[in-house]
Amino acid sequence: MRLRTLLPGRLGFGTAPLGNMFRAIPEEEARATLRAAWDQGIRYYDSAPFYGAGLAEIRLGEMLAEHPRDSYVLSTKVGRVILDEVEDPAARDLGEKGGLFEHGRPNKIVDDYSADATYRSIEESLKRLGTDRLDIVWVHDIAQDFHGDRWLAQFETARTGAFRVLSKLREEGVIKAWGLGVNRVEPVELTLDLDEPRPDGFLLAGRYTLLDHARALQRVLPTATEQGVDLVVGGPYSSGVLAGGAHFEYQEAPREIVERVGRIRELTERHGISVKAAALQFALAHPASVAAIPGATRPSRIAEDLGALDERVPDAFWAELRESGLLSPEAPLPTA
Repeated sequence: MRLRTLLPGRLGFGTAPLGNMFRAIPEEEARATLRAAWDQGIRYYDSAPFYGAGLAEIRLGEMLAEHPRDSYVLSTKVGRVILDEVEDPAARDLGEKGGLFEHGRPNKIVDDYSADATYRSIEESLKRLGTDRLDIVWVHDIAQDFHGDRWLAQFETARTGAFRVLSKLREEGVIKAWGLGVNRVEPVELTLDLDEPRPDGFLLAGRYTLLDHARALQRVLPTATEQGVDLVVGGPYSSGVLAGGAHFEYQEAPREIVERVGRIRELTERHGISVKAAALQFALAHPASVAAIPGATRPSRIAEDLGALDERVPDAFWAELRESGLLSPEAPLPTA
């Protein structure tokens, strides 16, 4: 199924921050944020076992339990199994993303993209989410940033394991769609080159943003458009640095990124618009993009995101952004 047909709107909610990413979020704050998202009309929610070792799924499931299952679209991910035994969250080997969920649950996280692990992961996600079915399942983080030189071997395990299981579940009507949920373009490029199995779309985080989009424009987005494969943009604010935060790529933003954000901010101020509006509307302007799923840990952020989606951004802003070299000449613009 085309994601553009399945998804209920252009803005969804990414629950990674609710897995206690970067900080320990009080339960009431997490509940209030999810309630705000629902009350303001958000009906697509994305989660993953990895987010706080199941914490984000548990928190999301508590909110969704208050609503009819047919009233929202739900996605989660496979590729990691959460065990009952515990470990030190701060000591996990997460490749380039060290310490990402050190405030999450201490349950041990095991990478496993095999067929058996895929079935187990889905079954356990359903329990944590308190639901009887998933709409979309993404194969999570099967790329260099987490697996280093081992990523191609992990990809091959997923190709013969998770990919085939998810294709079978889609054919049986158990799920409606599947794809990859990654922070790198290379596994997406590989998957698009496969004759089978065929994914329905991709959740690509951080690679189609104002700060980083040139590589995605080379092969991924043209090929996806050609093949009718849709893109959900994760991390449209580049881990928060485009929304006033201090993180880029889930780590402290380096100086050159901070300077680039400063140049973008100068232009937005000159044209009287918000950086969030520029970031969201840019990410959604490509024909392949069907939704963006920023995360949030505070209720006020939901209204900001919805407002940014509707904010009027003058064509002159995009023209000046491109003239300044901050935007690729190949990037489609959200002009009137």
